[in-house]
Amino acid sequence: MSDLIVTTNNLSKSFGDVQAVRGVTFGIRRGEIFSLLGPNGAGKTTTISMLSCLIEPTSGDALVDGHSIRGAPQAVKEVIGVVPQEVALYQSLSAHENLLFWGQMYGMNGNILRQRIAEVLQTVGLADRAKDRIETYSGGMKRRINIAVGLLHRPRLVFMDEPTVGIDPQSRRNILDTVKTLNEQGMTVLYTTHYMEEAQELSDRIGIIDHGELIALGTQEELSQLVGQEDVVELRITEMQVTPALLQALEQASGVRQVNAGDGAVSLIVEDGHAALPELIATSNRHEARVTGVSVREPNLEAVFLHLTGRALRD
Repeated sequence: MSDLIVTTNNLSKSFGDVQAVRGVTFGIRRGEIFSLLGPNGAGKTTTISMLSCLIEPTSGDALVDGHSIRGAPQAVKEVIGVVPQEVALYQSLSAHENLLFWGQMYGMNGNILRQRIAEVLQTVGLADRAKDRIETYSGGMKRRINIAVGLLHRPRLVFMDEPTVGIDPQSRRNILDTVKTLNEQGMTVLYTTHYMEEAQELSDRIGIIDHGELIALGTQEELSQLVGQEDVVELRITEMQVTPALLQALEQASGVRQVNAGDGAVSLIVEDGHAALPELIATSNRHEARVTGVSVREPNLEAVFLHLTGRALRD
């Protein structure tokens, strides 16, 4: 048996003139959490849709547990569980009724299905709300039931597409803990997100995707080495005060390698962040930009994305 449960080979998808995924190639090892990290519109959902056999690739192929997504889509579907970005639940039914319906769609029934429903409700922490209608649930609770649906048939591999978008911090924490628990129990997880901190917390390995292309892949340590030993300096500055002249002046400061502005902050990759701070603040003051906050940190995934693309991940 191969160590890889998923292998993609030059996977591509076009919608008319728009090339959503461009020749993506990667492998996912059995038992790992593999994250696809990238901004909205990067191609993450399209990649998962192809691997789930919901849409056919324009070119390329992928093997899921040895089955081709082109040649054996039904065999692929029997291996995977899918947690889509959009909540796929019947609002007027209870959580238990939704799980009963989807379990029957998987071909499950009887005591086996009832036992499994109880187990997945316990896994997502909603056993006490099983009889309540979905329409009474918070957004985070709906997403947790969405995860429960994807786990019903005990898949060997689960795809989670942005499962924490638009939910409260407590529900987000619950979902991240659930992903960790599932992985500890032996499940392989493909997790997509545009939240850097989620990828950092969860992932064994990370693929960074942008404009449909996989631009980097590795462990967090391997990816951080792409930036080197430089620091990331963030200057909090009122957005109206961030001018082209200020950015040009900061680029010319000693030790500065790269500058990016966005979301009320200027991020810089700097040779020695602490040594550079006085000059950076003085430069900002000369350009009438008031610095309201400063942080200096070692390279993280945000810095890697900035280094590779020239812009921050949140842009």
